[in-house]
Amino acid sequence: MKIQLLNQQPVFKALQDQAVKVPHLAELFQQNPHRAQQMSIESAGICLDYSKQRVTDQVLSELEQLFYQVKLPQSIAELFSGAVVNQSENRAALHTQLRLPAAQQPEAFAVIEQALLQMEALVDQVQQGVWRGFSGKRITDVVNLGVGGSDLGPLMVTQALKEYAEPQAKALKVHFASTIDGSQLFDLLDHLNPETTLFLIASKSFTTIDTLSNADTVRAWLAKACPSETLMLRCHFVGISASADKMQQWGIAPENQLPFWSWVGGRFSLWSTVGCAIALDLGMGVFRQLLAGAYAMDEHFRTAPPLQNIPVMMALLGVWNVNVLDIRAHAILPYDGRLKYFPSYLEQLEMESNGKSVTQSGEPINYATCPVLWGEIGANAQHAFYQLLHQGTQAVAADFILAANRYEASQSEAHYEALIAQHELNIANCLAQSRVLALGNAAVEPSDNPFRHYPGNQPSSTLLLDRLDASTLGGLIACYEHKVFTQAVIWGINPFDQWGVELGKQVALQLQAVLAGKGDTELDSSTLHLAAQINSKRGRV
Repeated sequence: MKIQLLNQQPVFKALQDQAVKVPHLAELFQQNPHRAQQMSIESAGICLDYSKQRVTDQVLSELEQLFYQVKLPQSIAELFSGAVVNQSENRAALHTQLRLPAAQQPEAFAVIEQALLQMEALVDQVQQGVWRGFSGKRITDVVNLGVGGSDLGPLMVTQALKEYAEPQAKALKVHFASTIDGSQLFDLLDHLNPETTLFLIASKSFTTIDTLSNADTVRAWLAKACPSETLMLRCHFVGISASADKMQQWGIAPENQLPFWSWVGGRFSLWSTVGCAIALDLGMGVFRQLLAGAYAMDEHFRTAPPLQNIPVMMALLGVWNVNVLDIRAHAILPYDGRLKYFPSYLEQLEMESNGKSVTQSGEPINYATCPVLWGEIGANAQHAFYQLLHQGTQAVAADFILAANRYEASQSEAHYEALIAQHELNIANCLAQSRVLALGNAAVEPSDNPFRHYPGNQPSSTLLLDRLDASTLGGLIACYEHKVFTQAVIWGINPFDQWGVELGKQVALQLQAVLAGKGDTELDSSTLHLAAQINSKRGRV
């Protein structure tokens, strides 16, 4: 079925006409003292304030029309029903099914809870010291071997929720290795004990060259210490994949295999058994809370009307910024050190999903799709790239992410008061930056000095969490997932495939042969010259 392009939608021309009519943000706030109260949505422990976006009531009305013109209610229903929404691979995308409470799962999806219970039993054995290494010693360290979604998701969550780790999880140390050059593994293996280390190999296809290369390195490292390969494989490896056959071929014992399914995309997989590293590091209870928070956001996204729907509003505002205001860059700015890896996680989620230039039906697109995402912890970014945001020559949209509550009074009073003071300073910095980006010199003393001119009018949204815990983090991640899906429908693209990534893998295999002097020489001169230089510097002909 041919997709109707965004710029062919009846309301798109009206949106373009509005672009030149929207006043500066400073003027919009002057015109309406209640703007923030009217442009705020709250659900699942998250409040979205989008009053600093360059929109008027008329723009919002037309964005709402766009929501219905692209038939988003139908697309959302199809996503949740298991319809084939990934057209190029003829698959459903049912990551939301993974978050559904067990009591509500239809019989066809009973395998989800079965897999979670299998994972829970494994986690309990490791945390309680029942699972032992080849020499009989209890496991002290776990290394997650994955890449992309099977690395970034669990890494981000474990970093964000460390303080909520359950008591039985605190004795374990969980590490992550993803880089194909072996640098992360080199640092880890130098300090780990082969007798007490368990490795999780997470790969949907169990053919991912990055992950299996690291797994082979680990296997060789363990083989030097363990006299029995059978014992080594049984005691020190867990496979997490949709391919039981491939796991079996590699040597993973059936009882050490955790399944997930072809309808779970890699960058949406942390909700599946790929979350085993999360459960080992934080506890199965924390992992279940993460699922519950995501489910709460799923229900909000599925049922709330468009202008009262957090993911939908984020998506519509993003389309307005990219396709009407021509803002092609988006900064993710969490003012919370626990969200250190959240910008990296979103870079993959958004740019791998929506970095597409053809429609679901394969026709070229003649407008922009996904903006370039990047980000950093806000307090650090202020001393890095905020200068460009405040006084650079290009517009940049931004998401500020902030937790209202932080630290507990159970700590010593003096220590607690000092931490609260730091949190207050952090909040003040976040609010100050979004204020100046929006209002420019209207937020400070006017100045005739050109070096102190702040134009403002940089659009931003603020996502305010009650507190950062497993439930709100689950909701926050799901919120961005649904934003990505909503934008994909508006742009007419498929957010669930990644053929560009697959091409890179194929060419890498071809070039391995070239470096070995056995490959095709009908390549571009730059690649051949670089390969020759590399071999020369390594003393190879």
